[in-house]
Amino acid sequence: MESTEESLFNKAMTKYKAGAKAIDLINDFESITRALPNQAAGWICLAWLQLLSNQSDAALRSARTAVKLNGQDPQARLNLSLALLETKSKGVREQIEIVKRILFAVNELEEELKESIADGLRRKPDWEALKKVKEWLGL
Repeated sequence: MESTEESLFNKAMTKYKAGAKAIDLINDFESITRALPNQAAGWICLAWLQLLSNQSDAALRSARTAVKLNGQDPQARLNLSLALLETKSKGVREQIEIVKRILFAVNELEEELKESIADGLRRKPDWEALKKVKEWLGL
């Protein structure tokens, strides 16, 4: 049986996939990360929503937490790369190289990352940092 937190996560993801605005889902994912602080997926989603909502500093904190929890998730690393770029912080190149290595080792993840990037550009067409990262990754 699904826990309350898992149910909240699934409901929030369903809303996102149905086209809900990122800013409207941030509170849901903040609740999820408070309830399940060691679940990387919640932090990954929260960072992505914060990036889409131009909350770069908050996204940087969330993305760093996600990477600490699951450093092998390319979306976590992508989010961290974007947050670093958006906040003009150092370390972007290192994160891009790690994403490339992960995708090389597990190439099934490449399609998921491509879909995520396409979704980000649909939701935020003028997202220059995402366009740069997409180019750097060769996606």
